[in-house]
Amino acid sequence: MKSFDVVIIGAGAAGLMCAMAAGQRGRKVVVLDHNERAGEKIRVSGGGRCNFTNRFASPSHYISVNPHFCRSALAGYSADDFISLVKRHKISFQERDHGQLFCDQSAEQITEMLLAECKSVEVSFQFKCEILEIQKSEDRWQVETSCGPINSSSLVIATGGKSIPKMGATSFGMDFAIKQGLPIVTPTPALVPLVFSDTTKDDFAQLAGVSLDVEISCARFKFREALLFTHRGISGPAVLQISLYWQEGMPIFIDLIPGVKIDKLLLKARHSSPKQDPVTIISELIPRRLAKMFVTKYLSLRNMAELSDKELNRLAHCLNNWELTPCGTEGYRTAEVTRGGVDTKVLSQKTFECCSIPGLYFIGEVVDVTGQLGGFNFQWAWSSGFAAGQSV
Repeated sequence: MKSFDVVIIGAGAAGLMCAMAAGQRGRKVVVLDHNERAGEKIRVSGGGRCNFTNRFASPSHYISVNPHFCRSALAGYSADDFISLVKRHKISFQERDHGQLFCDQSAEQITEMLLAECKSVEVSFQFKCEILEIQKSEDRWQVETSCGPINSSSLVIATGGKSIPKMGATSFGMDFAIKQGLPIVTPTPALVPLVFSDTTKDDFAQLAGVSLDVEISCARFKFREALLFTHRGISGPAVLQISLYWQEGMPIFIDLIPGVKIDKLLLKARHSSPKQDPVTIISELIPRRLAKMFVTKYLSLRNMAELSDKELNRLAHCLNNWELTPCGTEGYRTAEVTRGGVDTKVLSQKTFECCSIPGLYFIGEVVDVTGQLGGFNFQWAWSSGFAAGQSV
């Protein structure tokens, strides 16, 4: 049986960071993963360029039953710390909107950087390795795997959530936590497109492929980014952001022409261009297919002079405050992350060790901390992995 100080299950972003940090402390570390290689989700992220962090990452960008849990880890290993690591490895990158940082060349560079750091401190890896059984005997973890038995004093679960199963995502981490008697915040798909019922699906099907800048809101949260219509509903950065806060049965509100009071514009247009139809006027501000759908839905096709104040105001209200109630999401298949996970009340916010089971740690996406779109979830992986790596 092989013996280590630390066994990390999961060779994703959090697992690699934890291995690097623990190895730098002189710990003997092995990382196990059922995939063929490390960093599968890193590789495909950001369109292959990896949105590896966000300059503005702060606790306000994360949701959790305990919104304060993430503070210590984010302070202990910040976006600036990871940026310094990237610079040290001479990986060129660019900053896009809202502080998002992407590799200039390839997401693979981030994985290669982390693997190089791990190699420098002699971290061991075992890929295509299935976990068969985990038990604790006195102060040692006994891990039975398809590659043979392993034992360690510390066990780190860094297996992520259920999002994007085609990349190998499973519910392993949460299932293991449940077996240990630990509470779970119900997992749901997040940062995911929203879909609508059959009664409204036809409206969206005719708009598939149309995109525009919008302001979208749900409850007290609001984002201004791009929206994309799909055959089944809506997607794009604005929708992925709001999906983090949307729950079944809640309406969302979309301002299709943010910053423009469309009621005043339409009333003015009726006087200046009475013979024009409203589709022509509105399509100067939004894509014509979308303008035509709204006019057809809320007005009969007449010219501006024939429309009453009441009709124009109703159309304007719908354009500036379109209310929709999704029937669901596209699910884990397209979700970028999993909301929910191991309840933070059973974990140390400084070390991520389980308070009731010494030597057991949970980090990254498997924990009930979920970030907004834009590099925040990778930063959570780096911060939580580093925090655990200082303790294991």
